[in-house]
Amino acid sequence: MIIEHKVVIADVKLVADFPRYILYWRKRFSEQPVTDFCSVIRINSTAPPEEQDHYFLLCDVLPEDRVLREELQRRKLTAILEQQQREREDTSFRGACMFCNEEFSGNRSVLLNHMSREHAFNIGLPDNIVNCREFLRTLQRKLDNLQCLYCEKTFRDKNTLRDHMRKKQHRRINPRNREYDQFYVINYLELGKSWEEVQLEDDRELLDHQEEDWSGWEELPVSTVCLFCDTRAEAIEKLCAHMEEAHEFDLPKIKSELGLNFYQQVKLVNFIRRQVHQSRCYGCRAKFASRAALRAHLEDAGHASLLPAMDAWDQPQYYFPTYENDSLLCTLSDSESDLAAREPSGDIAIISEDTSQLHALKQSSVLNQLLRQEGLRS
Repeated sequence: MIIEHKVVIADVKLVADFPRYILYWRKRFSEQPVTDFCSVIRINSTAPPEEQDHYFLLCDVLPEDRVLREELQRRKLTAILEQQQREREDTSFRGACMFCNEEFSGNRSVLLNHMSREHAFNIGLPDNIVNCREFLRTLQRKLDNLQCLYCEKTFRDKNTLRDHMRKKQHRRINPRNREYDQFYVINYLELGKSWEEVQLEDDRELLDHQEEDWSGWEELPVSTVCLFCDTRAEAIEKLCAHMEEAHEFDLPKIKSELGLNFYQQVKLVNFIRRQVHQSRCYGCRAKFASRAALRAHLEDAGHASLLPAMDAWDQPQYYFPTYENDSLLCTLSDSESDLAAREPSGDIAIISEDTSQLHALKQSSVLNQLLRQEGLRS
């Protein structure tokens, strides 16, 4: 249209239904001259008349064009909301998890909630998504092409990609990729505005109505999740009491008896999380078909408290959390301070250092050998 007819349409990407838009103006241009609707743009206005050229700009400054765009947007939104409602009520959905290949059937929310809960992959609430099947196919196609969904880099094999997304916490989509906008209902709500712009407007409106007095503000409590089931508690003490009562797993006692420092506690929690996620009993190494079957086994056999030897879980690989934003890790305390707090108070004898042999001590210190070795390496 630009090359052959010198017609320029402004903001083409914001037209909700471009074919209908074209058909409408094709009919109108056949009824009246183009200049009745379009602004005329003169090119090379300072050149001789034979070298000058004219283009016609069709934009929403024209009230008729604005009304047309809004009507197409309204129809598009109606169709999207109807599609969304059908998907919300649909119980014939079938799909497999992109990370563990477990298959799900019923409503789409079952699969989306599984990926969010088990793999920390959250693409939003199911009720905010439309054309879910196409969305999941788009994401699966990228993973099949060994492409990270967040940074969009390509890797040599699936294992490398999986490790990258886990370690870099890239189990999420790229918010700057406009390809995903079509799958979120919010992007159809207002003509010419993306979900980010709508959200910014809401934030600005909230700030405009906010009072300066923050004295009554209270931070929302963060709940922690049980190592073995979906029970949540806002206080770590309540969660530990639940695990001891329901699963015979006494975390404070284990920490005290083994003398675990903070980092060892982190590795122990991550180890148990991973074993439970894999539906494997860490006490007897038996593998189960589901987490529910594993929980039943742990309760019947009492294996929740049957920890393996420390060298099985006190490994560097368990520094990394199994689930992103695992709030239980943030509630762990340093056992050294806890043990110090439990020691009986009283006068502790302090033995002064004998400095009479200080010169001989310096000569025989192991630091001298270490410094000599460092000097040879440098």
